[in-house]
Amino acid sequence: MDPEAIISIRDLTKRYGQKTAVDRLSLDIRRGEVFGLLGPNGAGKTTTTLMLTGLTEPSGGSARIDGLDCIRDSIRVRRIVGYLPDNVGFYNDLTGRENLRFTAALNGMPEKQVEEEIDRLLLRTGLSGAGDQRVGTYSRGMRQRLGVADVLLKDPKVIIMDEPTLGIDPEGMRQLLSLIRELAKTDGRTILLSSHQLYQVQQVCDRVGMFVEGRLLACGTIGELAKELAADSSVLLEIEVDPSEGDLRSVLREMPEIQSVGREEDRYVISAGRDIGNELLSAAIASGCRIQSMRHLNNDLEEIYRRYFEKAEQEHDKHQNNKRFISRNFERKAAGAEKK
Repeated sequence: MDPEAIISIRDLTKRYGQKTAVDRLSLDIRRGEVFGLLGPNGAGKTTTTLMLTGLTEPSGGSARIDGLDCIRDSIRVRRIVGYLPDNVGFYNDLTGRENLRFTAALNGMPEKQVEEEIDRLLLRTGLSGAGDQRVGTYSRGMRQRLGVADVLLKDPKVIIMDEPTLGIDPEGMRQLLSLIRELAKTDGRTILLSSHQLYQVQQVCDRVGMFVEGRLLACGTIGELAKELAADSSVLLEIEVDPSEGDLRSVLREMPEIQSVGREEDRYVISAGRDIGNELLSAAIASGCRIQSMRHLNNDLEEIYRRYFEKAEQEHDKHQNNKRFISRNFERKAAGAEKK
C-alpha cells in the first residue's frame, strides 16, 4: 500500500448476474493528485465511483478513503467526499445562488456564513456574474462549474467527477480544467476523474489508469506508460508538410528504418524501428521539402490507450483460443473413453 494514498482499493469487484462490471480492481490514489480513470462507455468507471461513494455495494474486495471503509463507514465517507455526476441536477427555475443555498441548508451550514461562502465559491468558479441568473439559462460548462461550487460547500478532501468535460464547449472546458488543477495543487484536494475523453484528461491528470471491460490494464504517468510500451512498440511520428515545396515521399523511400507510412492530405504518420526524427528533418530540408510541424505520437494519450486496448484484445483472443483448444481436447478424450 502506498503510504501517501488517500484512496486505497483492493480486489474490488462488482457483478450483475453473469456480467462482471468491475473485475478485482486494485489501486492507490495519492493525496493531492488528479487521477484519471480512463475507458470507453461501459468499461466499469461509473460502477467504480458508485462503490467508492457507498451508493452501490461491491460483490467482493474492499475500498477505503482516508482510512474509512466505503461501505461500512459510508455516511462518514460522504462527509469527506464530493461527487460530481456527468449530468448535475439543479432546479432550473432557481438561480445559481438559490441552488447553493438549498445545498448549504441540507448540509447544516450556519446561516451566518452561508452568503459569504456562496459569494466566495461563485467567484472562485467564475460564476460571480451569473449567480443571480436562473440555472435554466446556464450553458453545460456553467452548470458543471456550479456543480463544483456545490461540491465545495462541504469542503471535501476528495472530489469524484464522472465525465466532467462531456458536452462542454472549448472555452468552458478550459475554465473547468484550470479549476480542477487549482483544486488539487492549491487546495491539496484529491481528484478522481473518470472519462473517455482522452485529450482533455491528458492536460490535467498526474496519473491515469486504463480501464477496459472492468479490468485495469495499466496505471502510471503518461511518460511511464509510454516507456512501458516502448520496448515492444515502434516509434510514431506525425509530420505535416508544405505540399508546394519538395516531395517527402522520395525522402521516405530512402530511409530503411521506416516500417510504414500513413497519409491524410498533407499529414503523414510514420512508423519506424527507432526515433529517426532528426535524420528525417535533415533529409527533408536537404531535398527542398518543407516540414511545417513534427511531433512524436508515442507520448500521446490516445495512441497509448489504443495500443493498450489492442494488447488487451490480443490477450483476450489468445485466452479464448486456448479455452477452445482445451475444450476440443477434452471432448476428443471423452469420445475416446466412450469407445473403449
